[in-house]
Amino acid sequence: MADGLTITVGEGERVTALAYRAADDGRGGVTLVLAHGAGAGQSSPFMVRFASGLATRGLDVLTFNFLYTEQRRRVPDRTERLEACYRATIAAARSYGPFGRNALFIGGKSMGGRIASHLAAADTDAAARAIRGLILLGYPLHPPGKPDQLRAAHLTHIRVPMLFVQGFRDPFGTPAELRPVLDRLPAPVTLHVVENGDHSLAPPKRSLLAVDQIHGQVQDAIVQWVKGLAPC
Repeated sequence: MADGLTITVGEGERVTALAYRAADDGRGGVTLVLAHGAGAGQSSPFMVRFASGLATRGLDVLTFNFLYTEQRRRVPDRTERLEACYRATIAAARSYGPFGRNALFIGGKSMGGRIASHLAAADTDAAARAIRGLILLGYPLHPPGKPDQLRAAHLTHIRVPMLFVQGFRDPFGTPAELRPVLDRLPAPVTLHVVENGDHSLAPPKRSLLAVDQIHGQVQDAIVQWVKGLAPC
């Protein structure tokens, strides 16, 4: 079970959030703020699976809805509004009593991860200075079929360690497309490739491995990476 929170964004707009407590409170010490992708909110199976799975493995996790999702609109907000919502959620995570003294990691699925990376790149931002690392699940390097429209220029401004988890078949950017970009970044970068994974890190239907198994392996890799930076 997760604790429900309400987060105020800007001039009184509100979104809901869910705080997943680490299964072993005595082993806590890390909060991951995890944002959803463009097409589904924090209650989607992907988000619930990852938040609950990581909490079972010892991380405190906070998910949230962006404003457009909370307001049941289909089209994502402008980048500035997405960033403002994420920034307010980081502040809420830091002030939430059970998570208050934790090391802070941020990230998300697809668009949510991209917005997290924008905040981490803004190194003059107080929220960015508190971040210990980034976890990006299916980073949207470019729109499908448009490999020349890269969303990567801001990544060179990030100074904290980054974990990219990318499906081998991701139409938003394959690992082969991502590697040359990551090789030029000044920050420490780890690329975890999900063999046969798509944009949601899921295998083809004919795969012998179920999506739960694949996602469980990814969650193990995330926790191992986080422990190397901020032991739980």
